Amino acid sequence: MPDTSILSDEVLIDRIGSAAVFLLNRPKALNSLNSAMVRAMKAALEEFAGNPEISCVVVKGEGERGLCAGGDIRVIYESGKSDDPEVTRFWREEFPLNYMISRYEKPYVVLMDGIVMGGGVGIASHGKHRIVTERTRLAMPETGIGYVPDVGATWLLPRAPGETGTWIGLTGEVIGAADAIYANLADVNVPSERLGPLVKALGELKGGASDEQVRAVIDRFAVTPGESPLEAHRDLIDRVFRFDTVEEVVEALNREDDEFSIRTRDIIAKRSPTSLKLALRLVRRGRESSSLVECLEREFTAGAEILHNHDFYEGVRAAIIDKDRNPKWSPATLEEVADTDLDRYFAARHPVLFPDHRL
Repeated sequence: MPDTSILSDEVLIDRIGSAAVFLLNRPKALNSLNSAMVRAMKAALEEFAGNPEISCVVVKGEGERGLCAGGDIRVIYESGKSDDPEVTRFWREEFPLNYMISRYEKPYVVLMDGIVMGGGVGIASHGKHRIVTERTRLAMPETGIGYVPDVGATWLLPRAPGETGTWIGLTGEVIGAADAIYANLADVNVPSERLGPLVKALGELKGGASDEQVRAVIDRFAVTPGESPLEAHRDLIDRVFRFDTVEEVVEALNREDDEFSIRTRDIIAKRSPTSLKLALRLVRRGRESSSLVECLEREFTAGAEILHNHDFYEGVRAAIIDKDRNPKWSPATLEEVADTDLDRYFAARHPVLFPDHRL
């Protein structure tokens, strides 16, 4: 087992046979990540990578409500409000963990049961074996709090079919198991009551098991997830979200009169105009990028600049602090956000996260 000095009681690590099981243990906070949890996961993953007795790593959340609702945004809000010079530290530790997961040597199995949002997507969708259930509620809801999709989402979302990733990133809407699989954010659907037996079966594998062996075990428990609403609306989504400006997207939505389009238009109207425009530019840049690292660096630069914005603090206030769900964005309209206003979010003013990685 890992050195207990680097562990947190908010990340419990157990062995079930040959499987090393990570339990995110902040159920009252929907297992939201904090710096201690990120450090504990990173240290344990490093140690398990070289352990020949370990067949795979399994990540799950305590309680039935979800795997992880994201990073602890309240802490970032409070640090930014107090002008803490270390306000970006959480991201400086979280983003390298996302990259580590994407390249992890051993089979990485994540149980995306219940809520999986923001940072939860970061520790899940970069993994090799991503399991959703009938209870999965996945989202990148950042435009609703004056922020943008991060944790490598601008690498993942452009690689969803057509413009479905653009729809996910701009609307921040919750999707279920079938949509998560269709959008390439998950792989397999397993009923929640089968997760326990699945982990036990994984633990019966020999140490050093291959990804193919792990997937064969998972497939024994898998079922089809049913129809994907995103796939059903794919032609419409592609037609509306193919544009490179949010104004054009909204204009295209206004030309549609079906229920899905009307609901999508109403959702976008409630999001931060600045965040919408920034998110779209980031997703488009992500489509052109050659690596996850490039996207993480760009997201970090944008996120650090967003901490100087009215909309981030207003969005978090409305969603998490006061919970009145009535943010007052500034600027309040898309027309008031000029394209040149976005340039500062791409001008790095902080040390890079991956100095040894050539972009």
